[in-house]
Amino acid sequence: MATGRTHRPATRSRGIPEATVARLPLYLRALTALSERSVPTVSSEELAAAAGVNSAKLRKDFSYLGSYGTRGVGYDVEYLVYQISRELGLTQDWPVVIVGIGNLGAALANYGGFASRGFRVAALIDADPAMAGRQVAGIVVQHSDDLEKIISDNGVSIGVITTPPGVAQQVCERLVAAGVTSILNFAPTVLTVPDGVDVRKVDLSIELQILAFHEQRKAGEEHEGAAPPAAPHQEPGEQGPDGDVPAVMPA
Repeated sequence: MATGRTHRPATRSRGIPEATVARLPLYLRALTALSERSVPTVSSEELAAAAGVNSAKLRKDFSYLGSYGTRGVGYDVEYLVYQISRELGLTQDWPVVIVGIGNLGAALANYGGFASRGFRVAALIDADPAMAGRQVAGIVVQHSDDLEKIISDNGVSIGVITTPPGVAQQVCERLVAAGVTSILNFAPTVLTVPDGVDVRKVDLSIELQILAFHEQRKAGEEHEGAAPPAAPHQEPGEQGPDGDVPAVMPA
């Protein structure tokens, strides 16, 4: 089976927009679910709804793949699964290393979805000598002193960083120097990389803060939509906060 070091996806050379590339995994997830239910074809409207996009955008995205469907029939599910998988580079083996085997790193190592999507966790790496030799998800953790050799021996081009933020940049630089050209960064910090290296950042705290913003806005809208409090009842001639309240308001 081909490895990630010698084969690169052709999406950029074929001129597929980055926004379309970002939606392809959404389509693939929806199509895979249809395939598992043995659904042979799907309309653009049904697939768009399952992927959470509008159907016009979906048809435009698929046009970049050369896939236009059949009027009255829709798209062939199995063919689209193959076509998108090939475009994303998932029809080959992508060895991945995870650096930083704390709670998050261990959880990722135990995630069963990598292998079924073309990603093989080739190595787990940690700087803590006490972690070296331990098994996580059936893989022996190796010390970071051997990072460069591990990457070379396994032909790794994708690295996952789950270290504390203070050491993430240093780890990133070592990965890049060893030949890694794509990095998935879970550390809450911005990484600086040279041209030709792709970084995708996953910051759970930022996502929660965005959700908090929306919750606050919804709460504010509910407050604004509530009926204003009734004015206190006052008898004619009573003193109000601004003086005497006239018995009859002027016209």
